[in-house]
Amino acid sequence: MIVKVSADICGRTLSLETGKLALQAEGSVMVRYGNTAILTTSVARYKADPKASYFPLSVEVVERFYAAGKIKGSRFVKREGRPSDWAVLTARLTDRPIRPLFPKEARNEVQIVSTILSVDFANEPEMMSVIGASAALSMSAAPFMGPVAGVTVGYIDGQVVVNPTSTEMTKSSMTLNIAGTADAIMMVECGANEVSENIMIDALAQGHAVIKQIVALQNEFIGKLNVKKKPFQQKEVTDVKAQELETKFGPIVEQRLIENMNKGVIGGDMRTKNLFNDLYETEVEALVDDDNDASTVEQGIFNLVKKHIRRNVLNQSLRADGRKLDEIRTIECEVGLLTTNHGSALFTRGGTQALTITTLGSSSDAQIIDGANIEDEVKKRYIHHYNAAPYSVGETGRMMGPKRREIGHGALAERALEPVIPSKEVFPYTVMVVSEVLSQNGSSSMASVCGSTLSLMDAGVPIRKPVAGIAMGLIYESADKYAILSDIQGTEDFCGDMDFKVAGTDTGITALQMDIKIKGISLEIMTRALEQARIGRLHILNIMQQTLSEPRADISPYAPKISVITINPDKIRDVIGSGGKIINKIIADTGVEIDIEDDGTVMVSGVDQEMVRKALAIIKNLTMELEVGTIYEGKVVRIMDFGAFVELPGGKDGLIHISELAPFRVGKVEDIVKMGDSVKAKLIEIDSQGRLRLSKRQAETQN
Repeated sequence: MIVKVSADICGRTLSLETGKLALQAEGSVMVRYGNTAILTTSVARYKADPKASYFPLSVEVVERFYAAGKIKGSRFVKREGRPSDWAVLTARLTDRPIRPLFPKEARNEVQIVSTILSVDFANEPEMMSVIGASAALSMSAAPFMGPVAGVTVGYIDGQVVVNPTSTEMTKSSMTLNIAGTADAIMMVECGANEVSENIMIDALAQGHAVIKQIVALQNEFIGKLNVKKKPFQQKEVTDVKAQELETKFGPIVEQRLIENMNKGVIGGDMRTKNLFNDLYETEVEALVDDDNDASTVEQGIFNLVKKHIRRNVLNQSLRADGRKLDEIRTIECEVGLLTTNHGSALFTRGGTQALTITTLGSSSDAQIIDGANIEDEVKKRYIHHYNAAPYSVGETGRMMGPKRREIGHGALAERALEPVIPSKEVFPYTVMVVSEVLSQNGSSSMASVCGSTLSLMDAGVPIRKPVAGIAMGLIYESADKYAILSDIQGTEDFCGDMDFKVAGTDTGITALQMDIKIKGISLEIMTRALEQARIGRLHILNIMQQTLSEPRADISPYAPKISVITINPDKIRDVIGSGGKIINKIIADTGVEIDIEDDGTVMVSGVDQEMVRKALAIIKNLTMELEVGTIYEGKVVRIMDFGAFVELPGGKDGLIHISELAPFRVGKVEDIVKMGDSVKAKLIEIDSQGRLRLSKRQAETQN
């Protein structure tokens, strides 16, 4: 049976359809918005994975070039392979509002697959994946406590606009993705150009109003289906035995925790780990037997720690490391650590440390981005990568390239700093920033933002303003009893209910990301969290500016020097030459890089400034616009009985007739000039065929 529902959402039709495609998947929904279409499926295992220590939910976004009417660009490999960064980030957007709506004790495999089938370049598919995942799960037997929906919100010409088209978004000073249930907001992801907290709250409110409409459409859709929910089988060993451990040994373990937390021991990541090791050796080792394995004992310890930390925060406003609720950890900043790099900075906040390096390159170093969601290829000239090796959390592990978390954190830091990066006209460099996270204990992505600001300024990148970031936490018991925590550390992240990252300048927000573990939070809590984050952000900015208050006046001597000139686009072929012969010779002779754009912009870059100047002079000569009446210097390249041909700047030859060689009668051309001579001549005519007539006589008379 085919079931389809539709509604007008922000001026376009949103439809949900099932019963036609992917019939063996437990949940299968075709989502259409405008002419963009996504097929989302869900499959769940109802028997718990006994080895899982977390909820094994996986979300995949399948991006196909055919959706945009494209064939993959590689000449040799046409099969589409690993997911693009865009697909990974979209999968994370889908995962984050879905995950909290399953039972906390779930240890059952669930897989969501969103396949982008068609894009119209007006309606972006990101939040459609959230809607599809929710609908597919809601129509299945899985114990999903949805529905949930998502929208994109822009701020265009001073107005909040929900679900603007792609064209409208080019004028927006904010890209805000929101997901939520009918009752509360579940997920926020935003990049903005210094938008105020008040505008952000207004955008969240208007976005949530449309989310309610989409949730209502999903409820209509589910109501047409005979859905019978089935509970997940629980992982009884962990849940039951951990509770027994807590009851039997709780007083011993809790007393030990109280003593150490009151001394501020549970603060840095390594100190916490050492405390657990000590507890294991002295109190818990004897508990491991045939009925209580090590993972069960560890779960019991974690339950005790979590319970104690949450109770202290809610009842006494006492955090695990002794800080006040709005207190920021100790911050240390340093710049210029690395000598030959173009810019570097070390940002340390508590137990989190990020070493960030800036590298400057020419426009040819820009990253070319293409994909099913992009109408035309774009060049990305500001790139931010985030790396976190296993040693950063005191562990070992395989290093197989960036994981989804690292791609997501890099994108968040990139989004936070993008609004302050100077335009290409002001600073014609490709800028690459890499954050090497050396130690993690909460908010490493925000440490990356802070370190990147300092690193960019150390490299001499004229950013408009410094940017800082802070992670906010939440301990929630009820609408009347909750606590917002500034600058959360790892323990508070694990034990808390929210990780709300806020980045911005002294005047506004540039990036947001919110993940929660409960079934949503109210606008009131978000308003309070944003204001507390603003105060914390200003505190961090003040400390950063004490280290480096503004960008350095000069870039590193090891960085390439870029000079930009503009030539007539019709002259581009004169610089390139047949088969690239001329431009390749300039590069070989000077060692520079030359980038030429279609509008005639020419960028010459190289470490040796003298060679850059030499290459520019050659290009200027090649593209010089010759004007009648101007005196030029050239070289005699051919001698005939009737005159001499002289090569002028730009490579064109002009004729000095024998009558124009001197102010007297010349019997023989060689009496005045010889091959290879450098002569000054006045351009006296460009005929209809483009031939040049020169006069040495008039040039000498004029001088």
